[in-house]
Amino acid sequence: MAGYPYPVARIQPAIYYGHGSQVAPGSGRKADAMNILILGGNGMLGPWAVRALINRHNVLLTDINEPHSDYTGKYLQLSVDDVDGVVKAAEGMDVIVNLSVLRPHRKLAFDVNVMGNYAMMVAARTHGITRVINSGPHYQMAGMQYENWDFDLNPDMPPASGTRLYAHTKALGQEICRVFSERHGIQVITLLYYNMKHSWDLSGMEPGGPEYHHDMTPYSTAWPDCGTAVRAAVEVPEERLATRCETFFVFPDLPHRKFNNEKIKRVLGWQPRYHVEGLWNKDWRTPPDNLHGAF
Repeated sequence: MAGYPYPVARIQPAIYYGHGSQVAPGSGRKADAMNILILGGNGMLGPWAVRALINRHNVLLTDINEPHSDYTGKYLQLSVDDVDGVVKAAEGMDVIVNLSVLRPHRKLAFDVNVMGNYAMMVAARTHGITRVINSGPHYQMAGMQYENWDFDLNPDMPPASGTRLYAHTKALGQEICRVFSERHGIQVITLLYYNMKHSWDLSGMEPGGPEYHHDMTPYSTAWPDCGTAVRAAVEVPEERLATRCETFFVFPDLPHRKFNNEKIKRVLGWQPRYHVEGLWNKDWRTPPDNLHGAF
């Protein structure tokens, strides 16, 4: 677990280039700090979101698993599908951020990805919380029928989710958010991700390492930037949002233009620190023959 990104005293917090100003370590939180409930905060994305938020806001981290020992903030053991528990945890909160995810198991995926969003929206309605941040994979709105055939895909397209368990349950959860937003005026900001990379190791988590020339997903984002996107969504002024339910693709400028990231930069003011250019210019790796795949 070396390099775990929680911003304790010996770890420098991430630099943020989007909306708002950076708060230096030890300088205290802003006067307008918000109380933020994070659901599913001990997964892969959660620590990076916490790192981006914790020096600016008051964070209550929840998850079914204990946090890493480096985390020194507030923590509550809670399953996201526990509606009553989520409602209770949300009391006094200004924003709810849902980072929970469960992919393979049919019942658990439904409980986490669908009921988790329902619990979040019930909690927001109960306590008059006007903003929630949801997260998920890009194919909860842009399935293979888009990705296989289309170009310049953008987050304002009519949703057509993938049909596998993960995409399908996440899409159902997103529909719950949309209906609650429409009926109760809750502001829903959805951040969609695809391929995440460590800024210091672009090889990713593929077993055995990725195959040369098949290692670039044209929707790739460094983990620290995934976290600052959450903060940008938390802090964006309401007047910058066109509707009560907005979706954003989270990735840096990439030359392929298979997907379009213009909206998140324009609306949320998010500017990624890492551009993962080594994934497409191959500067970070040399094949065994040193000919860069010429033959």
